[in-house]
Amino acid sequence: MTLYAWLMLLSIAGPLALSFDKKVAFYKQWKALSFGILSNALLFIIWDIWFTQQKIWGFNPDYSSSLKFWGLPIEEFSFFIVVPYASVFIYACLKVYLKNGMSKNWVSVFNYMGLFLCLIALFFFNDKTYTLVNTSIAFVLLASHQFYFKKAYMAYFWIAYLVHLLPFIIINGVLTGAITPNPIVWYSSEDIIGIRFITIPIEDFIYALSCLLIPITVMEAVFSKKTLG
Repeated sequence: MTLYAWLMLLSIAGPLALSFDKKVAFYKQWKALSFGILSNALLFIIWDIWFTQQKIWGFNPDYSSSLKFWGLPIEEFSFFIVVPYASVFIYACLKVYLKNGMSKNWVSVFNYMGLFLCLIALFFFNDKTYTLVNTSIAFVLLASHQFYFKKAYMAYFWIAYLVHLLPFIIINGVLTGAITPNPIVWYSSEDIIGIRFITIPIEDFIYALSCLLIPITVMEAVFSKKTLG
C-alpha cells in the first residue's frame, strides 16, 4: 500500500471508530453529511483535475498509486471523503461537548479577519492561480455567511477550524514532504505565493477553511430542512 493510502487510512480510522460514541452518535448524521461531502467533492475534484492538467500541482508516483482517473491517483479521490469526514467529526464533537460556541461578535470578528486576509491575497497575488482560485472561493463563503446566511453554527465552525488545524498540519505536512525526501503532492512555485508553514503552502490553510465550511453548511441545511419538515 502506498504512503498516501496509509495516510488516508490512518486519518479516517479514529474518527470512524469514535463515530459510534453514544454521546456524539456521529453515525446518525451520516446521511446529511453525505450531501455535504458530495457537494464539497464535486467542486474540488473538478478544480483538482484542472490544476493537475495545468501542472499547478501533481502527485509523486513513488508515494501514490499508478491507478489514476482523469490524472488523479485513486488516493486523491479518497482525500475528499476522509478529510471532510474527519474535520466535520471534530465540529460535531465540539457541538456536543461545548456548552456554548463563540459569541456573535467574535464570529463576526473572525469572518471579517478571514475576508480581509482573502482581499489582501486577491489584491497582491492575483497572478498566482492557486492563490486566486482558493481565496476567491473562501471569500465568497465567508461573505455569504457574514452578510446573508448568518447561521448559528458559525459559532462552532470557527472553533472547529482552529482545533482541526493540528491534525491538518500533520496530514498536510506529510503530503507536502515534511517526513519524506520528496513530497507526495508537489506545487508549482509559479502558482503559489511561496510562503510555507514547515512544508505546507500558506494557501492550504485557506483551502482547509473552505473544505470544512462547505460540508458543514450543506449538512446543517439538510438538518434544518428535515426539522422544518
